[in-house]
Amino acid sequence: MSDDELSDFDRDQFTHDGATRTVFRRGTGPAVIVMAEVPGITPKVLDFARRISDIGCTAVLPHLFGRPGRDPHPDAHGIAAAAVNAASTIIPICINREFTVLATGRTSPVIGWLRALARHEHARCGGPGVGAVGMCFTGGFALAMAADDVLLAPVLSQPSLPLAVTAGRRATIDISPEDLARVKERCAGGLTVLGLRFVGDRFVPAERFEFLREQLGEAFVAVELDGASANPQGALPPHSVLTEHLVDEPGQPTLAAVERVLDLMRTRLLSSPT
Repeated sequence: MSDDELSDFDRDQFTHDGATRTVFRRGTGPAVIVMAEVPGITPKVLDFARRISDIGCTAVLPHLFGRPGRDPHPDAHGIAAAAVNAASTIIPICINREFTVLATGRTSPVIGWLRALARHEHARCGGPGVGAVGMCFTGGFALAMAADDVLLAPVLSQPSLPLAVTAGRRATIDISPEDLARVKERCAGGLTVLGLRFVGDRFVPAERFEFLREQLGEAFVAVELDGASANPQGALPPHSVLTEHLVDEPGQPTLAAVERVLDLMRTRLLSSPT
């Protein structure tokens, strides 16, 4: 794969509370906010967004970090260039106060901007509400966004924050107690939260999903895949369920996981209300 020019995506600017970011869109229908993993909006993140738009939703990708469209795989630009690209993304976001990387019991400040974007896209695209898919660094963002009633389909793909460097951080996720309490209320009212991870992923320990089960009960639906089902051509150990480690072939567990996400969007955003 090579760099993606995003030629089939529209681009716009969205401003909230003094912060302006570029937003990429594709499709029509109810909005699904797709938040990229580190190092950013890669070609495979864009391919996932295209799947979202192909089912009849509007894929909305906020540019939070990195270089949109750049292929991070070492084969695309060389090992040295891939390392520089990764470092140029990771270092700034780790010191950016909008992102909570290590602290427990906190919602990242950028969530306020993302919730505002979700409300804006709901008004723009229509439908019963909005979906959100977070990946890796942004995995838990979809959960915190679900404190807002406009979000009807939150997906947490390999949620990696807070970084699992201590036992306490492994058994939690990046959300404040107040936001978690509101999400629990919504789960009691019928909200479903979908979580995806590879078993053995050290960035997404089993304790994190156990915490979500304890907090959300049956409303948390976990899809946990054997690492052997990951695409062996991925540059890193099994981690990115929907993108870098996807095996896009019928019968593959990772493709089935993608379909679980798409089915959630169909059910919550495209089906007629009962």
